[in-house]
Amino acid sequence: MSTRGAALVRFYRLLDELQELNGGLQRLANAGPEGPWPRRGVVWFFEKGETRRESGDGPRVVRVGTHALKAALKSTLWDRLAADASGAHRGSQFRTFVGLALRDVMGRTEPQSWGRGADTAAAGAKRGMDADAVTRAEAGLEAAVSLYVGQMPFLFLAVDDSPGPNSQRAVIEKNSIALLSNYARPALDAPSKGWLGRRCSRDKVPQSGLWNTQHVDAAYDPSFMDSMKSCMEEMRQTLA
Repeated sequence: MSTRGAALVRFYRLLDELQELNGGLQRLANAGPEGPWPRRGVVWFFEKGETRRESGDGPRVVRVGTHALKAALKSTLWDRLAADASGAHRGSQFRTFVGLALRDVMGRTEPQSWGRGADTAAAGAKRGMDADAVTRAEAGLEAAVSLYVGQMPFLFLAVDDSPGPNSQRAVIEKNSIALLSNYARPALDAPSKGWLGRRCSRDKVPQSGLWNTQHVDAAYDPSFMDSMKSCMEEMRQTLA
């Protein structure tokens, strides 16, 4: 087995342990602000029909996320989850990418404003539309994205460190993505032929097998799993 293959085996064994600490898989459709969420953390999403082969049996991770990666930000893990679950897609790359893929599956080219502009006003200005018109045009796809991502199981890891690009959360997120990504390297646990992400127009999504574009071309440092293990031990002590 390759070095990366062995690292993937270890990584998924850690997620198996994390699932026990989470009390099972979570779903955005059932999530609310009073859930078991830590103030800060990292999340890993799975998707129906997406399974592993080379690293063992079971579901494969399709998305890694965290929050508060700038020093001044005060967002919580729930803020991140809520934005992914039902917020406007411009506040969530996850929603943006899923929407692009769903639009393609539906055989549509509208709304053309999807994923464009910093906000609805900016998107509308390029098309002679006001912000309200853009919101109305995007409403159907926003609803379809909410329905789709709402059913995607996920796990969370409490990592309550200070916000910033060098935080432990940032390190775990980046290295998880880098390890899982198949971008420009031999594929391990490749996505299924029917994976929705193959229909996303952002090339790094289908090529990496993840609903991520940042860090998919990075090298991973396996020591990030030691950090995961330490954080899991802290969670276990909190639950004891």
